Amino acid sequence: MHPEAAPGRTEVPARIAVVTDSAAGFPPEWLEVGGAAHGIRTVALPVLVGNDILTGEHDDVTAPLMVALAAGADVRTSRPSPGQFDRAYGQLADEGFDGVVSVHLSGLLSGTVDAARMAAARAALPVEVIDTRTAGMAQGRAALAALDAVRAGAELHAAAATAAMIARASSLYFYVPSVEQLRRGGRITAAAGWLGSLLSVRVILHVRGGALVPLERMRSAARGLQRLEELTTDDVAARSGSVHLTVHHFGNEEDALALAERLETVAGAASVATAPCPAVLAAHAGLGVVAVTVSSAASGER
Repeated sequence: MHPEAAPGRTEVPARIAVVTDSAAGFPPEWLEVGGAAHGIRTVALPVLVGNDILTGEHDDVTAPLMVALAAGADVRTSRPSPGQFDRAYGQLADEGFDGVVSVHLSGLLSGTVDAARMAAARAALPVEVIDTRTAGMAQGRAALAALDAVRAGAELHAAAATAAMIARASSLYFYVPSVEQLRRGGRITAAAGWLGSLLSVRVILHVRGGALVPLERMRSAARGLQRLEELTTDDVAARSGSVHLTVHHFGNEEDALALAERLETVAGAASVATAPCPAVLAAHAGLGVVAVTVSSAASGER
């Protein structure tokens, strides 16, 4: 129970920060001053191209990653170190924040959330770590929901609960034009029998329970993109209330923009954004990936 405030004094609201990682996939302009995600701190996830480690903090990851994928080079990903989160949480404590909502990539796809939890356990301020069990702007929308909740006056636990709720209600679908990069990264080992030996097969994947799961396969790119649109439209129609959609792309921007334009006409779509696919996801999905996230609008969202 909180003690009563002294007469004539008003209790000062807690200052709560929001942290996420680069798998959230925000459109770059959203993180700029005045952008929708400005104020969210983002921890970069490393991408390994051959012997080079691209941190995403000071490197241009997109260009070398595209070249490496096109050349069939060795591309891998790694979780950030707990030290990166130590620094992020420590800086926020130094800036006078009272708590942190830390919203991260699915723990079944990366060890990022484990690194965040290790740092949270020794942080100088309370940190609520959320495993969104998703990625891309499905994760990003959860972080945005936490930010909106904080700006509306929510305390730490309430803001974290809002982020978790939005993440649980999200969907993420991928169209992948080749499974070769997924094979190399070991992300489809369990589905090898389902896919057979056809490296040219095109697949629709989605995130279920935090894991990347094959959904359908097809022979043509046109059919793959059409099916991605159908799945998204059906998902939106099955929800009550408005939703936010984001179309991610990597080496396939023209098709992604065309898909986003068609999705703008879908009833129930409050907004449709486009953004590059986060490098940590593109490293496994490969060139030509198009993904769509579906997120319910948060209650009271501005």
